[in-house]
Amino acid sequence: MWQDEILDEIHKIREEHAKSFNYDLDAMFADWQKRQSEGGREVVSLPPKRGLTTRWSGRTRDLGEDAEDTSRRST
Repeated sequence: MWQDEILDEIHKIREEHAKSFNYDLDAMFADWQKRQSEGGREVVSLPPKRGLTTRWSGRTRDLGEDAEDTSRRST
């Protein structure tokens, strides 16, 4: 079977990080947030786009006045 050295290295790093926090997701998340804030890059949160069809249900969320109902499809 084909082995990807880069993916193997990523999995190793992730495993070491998780192990260093005793697999505590809250502690791992706090560490990621700390690293993100120390990284110096601007963090941007964008609002969800209106009228998008959800991937699994096929229904439109946040219907606006001009939004098309995609749940009924013509054949």
